[in-house]
Amino acid sequence: MRLRNILLGAAMTAAMPSLAQDNVITVETAKPGAEVQSTMYGIFFEDINYAADGGLYAELVMNRSFEFPNRLVGWDISGNVTVREDGPFERNPHYLRLGPINHGHKHTMIENSGFFGMGIKKGAEYRFTVWARCPEGGNSKLWVDIVDNATMGEDQKIGNGGIDIKGKEWQKYTLIIRASKTVEKAHLRVWGDSRVTTDVEHVSLFPVDTYKGDENGMRKDLAQALFDMHPGVFRFPGGCIVEGTDLETRYQWKNTVGPVENRPLNENRWHYTFTQRYYPNYFQSYGLGFYEYFRLSEQIGAEPLPVLNVGMSCQYQNDIRNEKHVHVAIEDLKPYIDDCIDLIEFANGDPTKNEWAKLRADMGHPAPFNLKFIGVGNEQWDYDNNKAFSKRLEVFIEAIRKAHPEIKIIGTSGPNSEGRDFDLGWMAMKRLGADLVDEHFYRSIEWFKNEMNRYDEYDRTGPKVFAGEYACHDRGKKYNHAGASIYEAAFMTNLEKNADIVHMATYAPLFAHVEGWQWRPDAIWFDNLRSAKTVSYHVQALYAQNKGTNVLPVANSNHPRKGDDGVFTSAVVDKTTGEYIVKVINTTEEPKQVQIKFEGLKSIAQVRTITLDCSDYELENTVDNPTAITPIEGTTNAEGNTINATIPGKNFVIFKAKK
Repeated sequence: MRLRNILLGAAMTAAMPSLAQDNVITVETAKPGAEVQSTMYGIFFEDINYAADGGLYAELVMNRSFEFPNRLVGWDISGNVTVREDGPFERNPHYLRLGPINHGHKHTMIENSGFFGMGIKKGAEYRFTVWARCPEGGNSKLWVDIVDNATMGEDQKIGNGGIDIKGKEWQKYTLIIRASKTVEKAHLRVWGDSRVTTDVEHVSLFPVDTYKGDENGMRKDLAQALFDMHPGVFRFPGGCIVEGTDLETRYQWKNTVGPVENRPLNENRWHYTFTQRYYPNYFQSYGLGFYEYFRLSEQIGAEPLPVLNVGMSCQYQNDIRNEKHVHVAIEDLKPYIDDCIDLIEFANGDPTKNEWAKLRADMGHPAPFNLKFIGVGNEQWDYDNNKAFSKRLEVFIEAIRKAHPEIKIIGTSGPNSEGRDFDLGWMAMKRLGADLVDEHFYRSIEWFKNEMNRYDEYDRTGPKVFAGEYACHDRGKKYNHAGASIYEAAFMTNLEKNADIVHMATYAPLFAHVEGWQWRPDAIWFDNLRSAKTVSYHVQALYAQNKGTNVLPVANSNHPRKGDDGVFTSAVVDKTTGEYIVKVINTTEEPKQVQIKFEGLKSIAQVRTITLDCSDYELENTVDNPTAITPIEGTTNAEGNTINATIPGKNFVIFKAKK
């Protein structure tokens, strides 16, 4: 595949002035238009497909605080082990008591299997932590093993060490273990003392080498993939988990901050949804909480975009007409509104004047996070005679505007990309004065073909657009193959050309564990040790890395009609680098000859190219073959102010020209 792409790049360098051009693309370099927002291309995170616990959040232990409804889910036990519930952490009261058996050949031990096993790398260090005490006094010894249960060797241990526990008071203990072997599905064992009773709580195992070295940190390869995309905005924590299956299980940000040991367990909204791919113990530890989301936004250079509950549970899972049970009455919304205002203070406030800002500082970030946006509600919608969402959002907007007029508020047009509910949503957002409207469209190739000019006729006087969740789903092939990704690339030319109205766009979902997925396609797939950036990921990254600063008018002499395959183009200038960036996507099966004319320039000194070859329709990047399709850099020549090139079928090519 790589050789084929190199040959493709070489073929493109040949100018062909003697041949008729299928597409003459005219770029008006002297007429820079709308500013491309720094937030234009970003990422959307939701804890679906084990994206958080078992994924981006680097914790390897499942049910580390024994708070799952079945207290020992994830754990195997041997010997004298009992569950207790008077522990040191108010919101996580359960812990285990490891008692002696008083027999030389019987042992008390607990063993955790992690999330589909634990990925352990040879030579890497792992930080084991535990809160422990000797309730009857004295001292005890815990032995900690990382093991390969499937080995044919004499010893299952691939790393181990001991911890001395001292006294009756709860204390945190730490042990660093170096692994001697790479194992995809390792387990963790903790052996109790043979003579002294020991209590253990919040049993944790992290790689030392997390992203940026954070102790309660992110899995390094997955977070690095986010940074590599150059996202302008990071939306979190969802998605439908913001709403919850019911109000009790909605995502509550205040439960996700403060010491990780005292963050309560929450049931994941995706726990019950997909009976055909069901995971019976899908919960949120909240170890990846709002502080960590803000930190990660800062680390990857993206604007944070938190989304909070509007006083409604998921409308897909609850009857909107039964408001007394599934939605909060208007007169009872104050705690939900307070959550929004308190979050702004947590992110931006003065630690000397606000308790939530002080908590941020106490957690290690005295400086503000410079929050600029907040989303209220996820995929809510109104019916003709039932304004369940908009009448609630109106109360939120009034309160947030009064307390923090500097914050931009994002509403929603609901789960549909068109139709009566969609139109009602936009009408309501205009009436309420939302700053942006979150649109969602998981749609087929045919839909994308018909929507290539989607934003050309949008009202320029109302709210701006946030394309908050979208992906191309090929009929019968809902996976990350090249055949769908090329249409995402083509559709994004319309986002870019309409940068005056489209201010944000985020592909979704972001992550999926190969053994724990419920929804696809997704941008990044991973197992316990490996990850793969999909073709859709590369499409998003190429736009984000080459977004420029201003839109340039561009015309194609052979612009396709609605529903047609064809050649789609957009152009920007990057005033910081002096580059003119033209994106050309050939969605047809056949090669197309293009002539790119840079009106306003006499000549072009150099042209760099980036090519993403999607011509192998079924091909996808997987953890076994992560580089099947990757962008290939090259160069081509220009004659004066014109580039002549052939774009092979199903290819996405970026031309970066300098005068």
